[in-house]
Amino acid sequence: MAGAYSVRVAVAQMTSINDLAANFATCSRLVKEAASTGAKLLCFPENFSYVGDKDADNIKIAEPLDGPIMQGYRSLARESSMWLSLGGFQEKGSDDAHLCNTHVLLDDAGNIRSTYRKIHLFDVDIPGARSYKESSFTKAGKDIVEIDSPVGRVDPTVCYDLRFPELYQQLRFQHEAQVLLVPSAFSKVTSQAHWEILLRAHAIESQCYVIAAAQAGKHNDKTESYGDSLIIDPWGTVVGRLPDRLSTGIAIADIDFSLIDSVRAKMPIAEHRKPIDFWKSASL
Repeated sequence: MAGAYSVRVAVAQMTSINDLAANFATCSRLVKEAASTGAKLLCFPENFSYVGDKDADNIKIAEPLDGPIMQGYRSLARESSMWLSLGGFQEKGSDDAHLCNTHVLLDDAGNIRSTYRKIHLFDVDIPGARSYKESSFTKAGKDIVEIDSPVGRVDPTVCYDLRFPELYQQLRFQHEAQVLLVPSAFSKVTSQAHWEILLRAHAIESQCYVIAAAQAGKHNDKTESYGDSLIIDPWGTVVGRLPDRLSTGIAIADIDFSLIDSVRAKMPIAEHRKPIDFWKSASL
């Protein structure tokens, strides 16, 4: 039950494929389901609108933010009167060989309120799995952003960003984040080992809610995602999770602002942490 000082959010889990219309239909259904619960924000996973069979397919369908694909999702936000977290979207890049992996936040009137372009690109050879070279077709972002919303101060990231704690420290202590968004398409091998652990660690270390929307299951013959969308509170407790980590659906939870205040007051790490300059001059 949501309290007087709380607001409901939802996190989606889905298996996107190489069909824009099919993925939009799935997202539309999940938006209606989330709206019926009273959620003020629904978070979709990375590549929510499309997962290509080849990297070149993603470049081919990439569009600017004022293109018809994003216009459709803006209509969903407006019709449902709900904020949407859409990350990452295949935004057309500055040249024909690259796109931007862009996390778009829409308000309840369908306006684009912020855009975050993924900073850390996934160039990794996973033992026992496939090799990834995201930088071969994606231009890295350079800026971090925050936005004040009905669910608090929200800070967007994308997938592989999760492995870089300094980003989340910046979001918490320099940008005063309350809710961290981590839409992802984590691989099966790495998620089994690290997905929940990293998310809960960031929630604890930042004393923020973490909403992590995940792709789930087989997208094609080459690509499979782990799933397990999560909502985690500032004490590191999982408060929202689908019963099946591979199913398509939503989980809901309430952002309790009094809990954020309480955790930060009882464990005042913002007051106790050392500035960056301290570590530069500290003896090792």
